[in-house]
Amino acid sequence: MKFEHKLIRGTLIKRYKRFLADVLLDNGETVTAHCANSGSMMGLKDEGNIVWLSPATNPKAKLSFKWELVEVDGTLIGINTAHPNRLVQDAINDGTITELDGYNALRREMKYGQNSRIDIFLSESVLGDMDCYVEVKSITLSRKKGLAEFPDSVTSRGTKHLHELTQMVADGYRAMMVYLIQRSDCSEFSIAADIDPTYASTLDAALYGGVEAVCYGCNLTDKEIIVTERIPIRL
Repeated sequence: MKFEHKLIRGTLIKRYKRFLADVLLDNGETVTAHCANSGSMMGLKDEGNIVWLSPATNPKAKLSFKWELVEVDGTLIGINTAHPNRLVQDAINDGTITELDGYNALRREMKYGQNSRIDIFLSESVLGDMDCYVEVKSITLSRKKGLAEFPDSVTSRGTKHLHELTQMVADGYRAMMVYLIQRSDCSEFSIAADIDPTYASTLDAALYGGVEAVCYGCNLTDKEIIVTERIPIRL
């Protein structure tokens, strides 16, 4: 996925009210950017971090910039949670996510479950696979060198999604969690059970119930984000 416009570099002043970030641009101007990330952003929101913004293209947008990337210890990390679904869609279409090969039809944000929308729904498999419900989670947390973790805060919504995927399997469908690491300095992935033990136990139950789980990494620059190789999951 290439960024539509050249990203603008700056220094983070503070992130606040979950969806706002004040940034000092390299040209000396201070702006407020939209932060499309409802998580805690643990380890990413320190004052002084180098960040990259994109100009808002929606004429109805209240803010002129969107926060896209942050640099921590020399590593670029994608914090915009509006991108992972598209990134995974592209990776399915180009064959990077081999576990989801062979489907001819892909839909985004289809209603299912208890008043929910599935991130990606795959059907018309040429391999004879069952229709597949795919839930995508963006991973930015790394508390130990080389290890990515999810979640970075308690996620009742994420737990709800696991219950719904488990029900889809019980109803005769295929269901998969795709954990997408939006940073390139991690070679393993694990669940942060100390942060959300309920999510961790619910994932264990979902896997036992037939839900599949895979994790993929990304390469990031200030020009594009590309899904790369599969990352081992350590449970």
